[in-house]
Amino acid sequence: MAQSSQIIDGKSISAKLLTKISEEVGLLDVKPVLAVILVGDNPASHVYVGNKIKACMKTGIQSVEHRLPATSTQDEIAKIILDLNQDAAINGILLQLPLPDGIDSDALIQMIAPQKDVDGLTIPNIGKLVAGLNGMVPCTPQGSIKLIKSLKEDLTGLHAVVIGRSLLFGKPMAQLLLAENCTVTTAHSKTHDLPKICRSADILVAAVGRPKMVKSDWVKAGAIVIDVGINRLENGKICGDVDFEDVLRVAGFVSPVPGGVGPMTIACLMANTLKAYYYYHNK
Repeated sequence: MAQSSQIIDGKSISAKLLTKISEEVGLLDVKPVLAVILVGDNPASHVYVGNKIKACMKTGIQSVEHRLPATSTQDEIAKIILDLNQDAAINGILLQLPLPDGIDSDALIQMIAPQKDVDGLTIPNIGKLVAGLNGMVPCTPQGSIKLIKSLKEDLTGLHAVVIGRSLLFGKPMAQLLLAENCTVTTAHSKTHDLPKICRSADILVAAVGRPKMVKSDWVKAGAIVIDVGINRLENGKICGDVDFEDVLRVAGFVSPVPGGVGPMTIACLMANTLKAYYYYHNK
């Protein structure tokens, strides 16, 4: 008998989080401020930044944009980051990725003051995550764990498989699941018999950047499947790393692309900006 799956509504869950943030911001005399640095003309980046600015408007968080041409140098971008670090009015700094070719994005990210690092990608924040300390948690893994916990609050003892080991997502996602007392397997391109390992997962998280790679025969009946992939097909349509319609037949819950993890990432960016504000004001 086919499994009756439920689609995880990231839009609805993120809307509730944004409402909560908006209520908190509404009580503040001075509003949090997020600075966004956008370099170049990457169309997807412009869309993402636009969505982030809209979320700021919804929550009452103020935004400051620094839009730079693709010809900007490493030093020019670095100066803006250093200036924002010193600006007491700025609570969060977001450097939109990817940056143009020839720019060392990692070096620039590490220049961001850890307390203003709303993407959670500086070494001090990564260290705090691994150590189980309170720091800035990357937005997409944070949004993914919120989706999972909206379905099941106690994850103790569940086997979670994360496909992908990037610093941006895979590694922090594994740490967040470990903190929830899951047994965690990090799978990647060198993993032997990947489908077999995936079939053992109560929670399967896919973040590899390969369209519709995860099929129904990779998924345990009743599993929670979180799709983090964003891939553009030749026909212009967006799809995830999970073959959505196929996996729906066996999984318990599946996050769609778009409309799953994406809205949660933006909501968690707002949450991190508010957290940075509280950090600065010692609240």
